[in-house]
Amino acid sequence: MHEHVPSSTAHSHDDHSSLGRRDLLRSAVVLGIGTAGATIAAPAGAAPAAAASAGATPAGAAPPVPARAADQPPSLAPDPEAPADAPPGALAGVEVAVPTIASCPTWGAAAARGTIDTVSTNPNKILIHHTASANVTDYSQAAGYQIARDIQQWHFANGWVDTGQHLTVSRGGYVMEGRHGSLSRLQSGSGTVVGAHAPGQNSQAIGIENQGTYTSATPPAQLWSRLVELCAYICDQYGIAPTQIYGHRDYTATACPGDVLYSMLPQLRSEVAAALAGSSWSVIVDNTSAGFAAGGSWLTSSFSAERYGASYRYATPAEVSDLATFSVTIPSNGSYRVEAWFPGIDGYNTSTPFIVYTGTGSSTIRVDQSTGGGAWLSLGTYAMTAGTRTVVAVSRWTQGTAYVIADAIRITRLCFRVRRTGHPSDLYV
Repeated sequence: MHEHVPSSTAHSHDDHSSLGRRDLLRSAVVLGIGTAGATIAAPAGAAPAAAASAGATPAGAAPPVPARAADQPPSLAPDPEAPADAPPGALAGVEVAVPTIASCPTWGAAAARGTIDTVSTNPNKILIHHTASANVTDYSQAAGYQIARDIQQWHFANGWVDTGQHLTVSRGGYVMEGRHGSLSRLQSGSGTVVGAHAPGQNSQAIGIENQGTYTSATPPAQLWSRLVELCAYICDQYGIAPTQIYGHRDYTATACPGDVLYSMLPQLRSEVAAALAGSSWSVIVDNTSAGFAAGGSWLTSSFSAERYGASYRYATPAEVSDLATFSVTIPSNGSYRVEAWFPGIDGYNTSTPFIVYTGTGSSTIRVDQSTGGGAWLSLGTYAMTAGTRTVVAVSRWTQGTAYVIADAIRITRLCFRVRRTGHPSDLYV
């Protein structure tokens, strides 16, 4: 359910009323919204994966795909171990990637219906929202632009002058400008327009809407990747620390951005800090690399085009200590980002255990491998000690009969940076 009941009272202005920001129950009437299941969808443009037939598996053919258990819950990575603040003393002059953001004219926004206020002071935080709309499976750019237009109309219906939030991320990973003027201010890194997304914070916080409902569902992988990239860019432009990323519920009595997405905010802060960092060392270990090891129960397939390299390994779940391991020589103590690559096929395991070994301990991250394949998926950022050892392992110890997959991992050392002064154009040291 959505957080607010639509008001029939027209407002000449829109940003500070007790109505809040969304009244998106209106969308439930328009779109027939109900509760949605938890999925991590494949990135836009990834090769489609067809289900394989059951039976014996010839060499190089598709492994059979057992049916997914209907009652398996979504799984979330634990909070990463690395601090969200970037420590001083790292590389200088590393630039943050500029995300592609569709302007209001690009996605077909209607003209604002009144004056949009601006402030000359920079925002000091980012607030994360969800649209509380359907968890659609149309991940196209057209669908992203449509949700931006829908939101604007919902907010017009509240009597607001324009879209309430500054930016919107679709389930397909497309980023759109929300309120007119937000993008130009962000690109200049100077001042902002006053939004209508959280009373008391509309002139101090950049509001980001994430398409979908995340009370029990996990955001799609491509939405998450764009959100990390977008937050890093905002932090860089405005000099906002990654620790200043909050959920809507931190400032308003609301369920937004949903229990699942809210629980992922520590991970978001850490990954944004990592994105704001330069990297001076990285290594990829494929399942054909010398650093990979697995027993005879781990079979080989080249079926899915989403694989990394020529092949990947698969195995049936079992309550045994039978790991597929990836060994790496960690060059020095420090913070490292750990990522996994695998083909995502409907019917593969929705709770595959990935174990990350830091040298002083380990963390287990459960990954839904039924979707979200063909791209690097972050398992978190960790403080690791130097040495040669198993850094990542994939375990067979999970529920159901759906295959667990071990394909490739990437480890990247992060060199954090801090601002020399408060201006976004300054170098980092």
